[in-house]
Amino acid sequence: MKSLSGDDWVPPIIGSYIDGIGHTPLVRLGSLFQETDISLYAKLEMLNPGGSMKDRPARYIIEQGLRDGTFQPDTHLIESTSGNLGIGLALVAQFYGLSFTCVVDPKITKTNLHMLGCLGAQIDMVQEPDEHGGYLQTRIRRVGELLEEIPNSSWVNQYANPLNWLAHYYGTGSEIVKQIDGSIDYLVCAVSTTGSILGISRRVREAFPDVKVIAVDAVGSVIFGTPSLPRELPGIGASRVPELFTPDEIDQVIHVNDRESVEGCYRLLERERIFAGGSSGSIVAALQKLVPHLPSQSRVVTVLPDRGERYLDSVYDKEWVKKLPRI
Repeated sequence: MKSLSGDDWVPPIIGSYIDGIGHTPLVRLGSLFQETDISLYAKLEMLNPGGSMKDRPARYIIEQGLRDGTFQPDTHLIESTSGNLGIGLALVAQFYGLSFTCVVDPKITKTNLHMLGCLGAQIDMVQEPDEHGGYLQTRIRRVGELLEEIPNSSWVNQYANPLNWLAHYYGTGSEIVKQIDGSIDYLVCAVSTTGSILGISRRVREAFPDVKVIAVDAVGSVIFGTPSLPRELPGIGASRVPELFTPDEIDQVIHVNDRESVEGCYRLLERERIFAGGSSGSIVAALQKLVPHLPSQSRVVTVLPDRGERYLDSVYDKEWVKKLPRI
């Protein structure tokens, strides 16, 4: 165990809070599957300033846009988001003095909604479900309306913007390659826009060509061609196929339902004392299905996308959990 004395290395002074985005630790999860000989490592993206991995594309997209002229000082950013990217965009937009409208739906957590307001985002909430029973298509249509209504507005468009995956290629993926102390046999990532899994896997495959890329998707998500069903947890799955998505880069997909994701959160908290959000629970649930079938001494890397406190009124609320269907 490292000493907490002043002799330990400490990071240098940084210029601003957004310079704290990235450089998150990669930790060995020794207790989650301690009955096996699998080596499991997790990238703690929850330690970004905004609390999630979405800080990375938020910063990358805004800074690249300002650099190449796509965004101007008077640009009004618009995005449809269930929470984490909205928080990241609000954080970075506020730093650069840009206006930002976040299009959300009634399933957003109270905590995320409050955080967005505190960070200066303008909130536009849709109320009507789309043809799939979710809200994504309704939110996208609302974005189109706002682009017509708001002068000098620009849609971030995380589902189609290549800067989304590039942020993770140059950020998360490159850091994992530098941090890992050996080979990587399996890379396990949750999917929504698919930007993170594509960016990370493209960089990891350059260093470890034989790595198997495992996607974790929600039951009810249509990304991999499965039927659309109601879902409660934000941050994983989608009711439309992202334009970024290239399915031939994914070796396997594991679907988990909301209840399995919640149970995964509690298992992660109990075994590793990591207080994480719903998509991290989905990762744990998928690993429970995957690990028993892996070759002996396999090395697995995964990403834990966000923190648990913004799920206090959902995943960590026993009354909310009771309402979830038992599948």
